Amino acid sequence: MSLRKYLYGSENVVKESLDADSQKATSIMSADQDRTVVFEDLNGGVAVGNIFSTRDKIAKAMGIAPADIVKHMIHAIDNPVDTALIADPEFRYSELPLDLTALPICKYFPEDGGRYISSGVIVAEYGGKRNVSFHRMMIRDKDSIAVRLVPRHLFTMYNNAKAAGEELKVSICVGNRPEVLLAAATSTAYDADEMRIASSMVMRSTGKPLEMGQCDNGLLVPSECDYVFEGRITFETSDEGPFVDITGTYDYVRQQPVIRIERIWACKDPMFQLLLPGGNEHYLFMGLPREPMIFKTVQQAVPRTHAVRLTEGGCCWLNGVVSITKNKEGDGMNAIMAAFTGHPSMKHVIVVDEDIDIFDDRQVEWAVATRFQADRMLRVPGAAGSSLDPSAEGTTWKMGIDATIPLSMDKALFRKATLE
Repeated sequence: MSLRKYLYGSENVVKESLDADSQKATSIMSADQDRTVVFEDLNGGVAVGNIFSTRDKIAKAMGIAPADIVKHMIHAIDNPVDTALIADPEFRYSELPLDLTALPICKYFPEDGGRYISSGVIVAEYGGKRNVSFHRMMIRDKDSIAVRLVPRHLFTMYNNAKAAGEELKVSICVGNRPEVLLAAATSTAYDADEMRIASSMVMRSTGKPLEMGQCDNGLLVPSECDYVFEGRITFETSDEGPFVDITGTYDYVRQQPVIRIERIWACKDPMFQLLLPGGNEHYLFMGLPREPMIFKTVQQAVPRTHAVRLTEGGCCWLNGVVSITKNKEGDGMNAIMAAFTGHPSMKHVIVVDEDIDIFDDRQVEWAVATRFQADRMLRVPGAAGSSLDPSAEGTTWKMGIDATIPLSMDKALFRKATLE
């Protein structure tokens, strides 16, 4: 069933034939990002966009409540579970002709360097370590891809292989269940296995571990993938970019490694997942996996921490909100400092009391308007921030707002009137 099991009958189904280079798919997905879109003929194949574009849809797909996503992830990070190898994985239903240009992969914006795989998760192993991570991948021709390797774990693994004179075997997975996508974007120690984190989430929701299948290159990948590309990261480099990043602005062209694709697998009736660059789904799968880290660091400073959120207005990356119950004056400031530690790329954070719904932007702004004075603002100059922030110049200023009620004041003065 692959991604088709996450379709519930309310999708916008586009029947017209779309050119993969036309940006028509981007226009349709952008018009209503809350609604899943099925493209029945994108470059001759079926594709789906906005499939996990809200917290509600991600939670529904995992069988949990939206408010439980962060704690669900924290439990999985702290309690990883082994995966289960099966003999007949779904992704090996058929082997397709080796031609990436014939697949429903689109060019999203006019100045993009080419057609991009934006939802792809790369699985690699080297030296006894497995890595599972998101990377943007630009199609060069029928069997090669330029891959953006940010200096993190796969970058390290690739350089270790390169130093030994070896190309790095990889499998690119498209059409993953949300547990795999969330785990792939989670910051872990180098020795941690993101696939075991995904398996823990699947186990907790379904009672069964994540099922895996073996590729011809020996790598194990999730059985339910719609597409799997087997290949190797070579010593060759190529221009990669421009590409629209999470802030909705173009990233620049870099020299990046080239992946040579050797085999393409697909499940029965596959759907290619389109992840709109700079869109809500991009925000969530980049930002949601950072929220458990923020929660854990803030909770160490303020035990009664209730929820954290990276906001869509801040691209789920640069701006955040934290809900706490103070035990003592100063907990708001401590929560601010801890939040920046939990997510160093964050630039602004607002701390509110437990009665404020942090998923309601209007309530958060109301708390700032009625409970905050500028002498309870923390400003941090010269901090390391996000390379994705176009306003940063090497370093960044960070700002925290303590919008909690001072303990010395009468709380009744700050409560909103209700009919109850």
